[in-house]
Amino acid sequence: MTTIGHSDLSIFPLALGGNTLGWTSDQQTSHSVLDAFTTQGGNFIDTADSYSAWAEGNIGGESETIIGDWMARRSNRSQVIIGTKVSQHPDFPGLSRKNIVAASEASLRRLGTDYIDLYYAHFDDETTPLEETVGAFDDLLIAGKVRHVGLSNYSADRIREWIRIADENGYARPVALQPHYNLVHRIDFEGELASLAATNGLGVIPYWSLASGFLTGKYRTREDLVGTPREKMAGSYFSTEGLRVISVLDDIAQERGTTIATTALAWLLTRPNIAAPIASARTAEQLPDLMGAASLALTELEIHRLDELSSLIPA
Repeated sequence: MTTIGHSDLSIFPLALGGNTLGWTSDQQTSHSVLDAFTTQGGNFIDTADSYSAWAEGNIGGESETIIGDWMARRSNRSQVIIGTKVSQHPDFPGLSRKNIVAASEASLRRLGTDYIDLYYAHFDDETTPLEETVGAFDDLLIAGKVRHVGLSNYSADRIREWIRIADENGYARPVALQPHYNLVHRIDFEGELASLAATNGLGVIPYWSLASGFLTGKYRTREDLVGTPREKMAGSYFSTEGLRVISVLDDIAQERGTTIATTALAWLLTRPNIAAPIASARTAEQLPDLMGAASLALTELEIHRLDELSSLIPA
């Protein structure tokens, strides 16, 4: 187990991504995935109020509703850590105080709980004064509706500003940062954001840790993606250099008796301040490959090989 930044949240070092729940996984399958995740030692579930509004026939909140129903059926709310997010639900866009209050109440209802363990500002809202946003989050903390605050998709400058406002007003600082970060997309996080996370004790919880499925190795050509739900997302990672990374991952996985996905996630866990990569599973059968990353210790040579090749991927 590990902790998220300077919080008291103790988690298994891999987060289950809730984006598939109610999208590519129906309710029964979603419950099976959640059961398998917790049975194998997982306890940290990542979702958002907007999941999965992008899917035909969905309105947003489907993932939270499924998680809430599952927790009610299993009576296990106290045994899991729930992270969810605000600003992107079609009915609750942005980060005004009024919107944060309304969106958080809607999330609590869907989740069937009276508190959220980790509540993220999902995307920055520069149309709302940051003082208003930070104050609204702190009000939720004081009210006991949120235990800790996280930031997702924020620039380094805006994170520094958030922390300054928190410090000047006696508000609680954020404990987590959720960036887009994986073995074939390093440029956004490494550098200023990584340094900021280290300096301020932010636990880093990368999303798209498996590059929307590209880092599972099952898509070796663009044709492999045609007609799949991840065609657009995973397709953005294709490059000659990216496929070379897959080849090395495959070599290491075969040498170690594991899988490409496990190896890719294990690489993330070697990076500084990573609390838990987020990875999604459409079915329960996919979970062992994800969970295995926590126990796969890559050698320095293996890490160097992956570092070197992935650094050549064009921005």
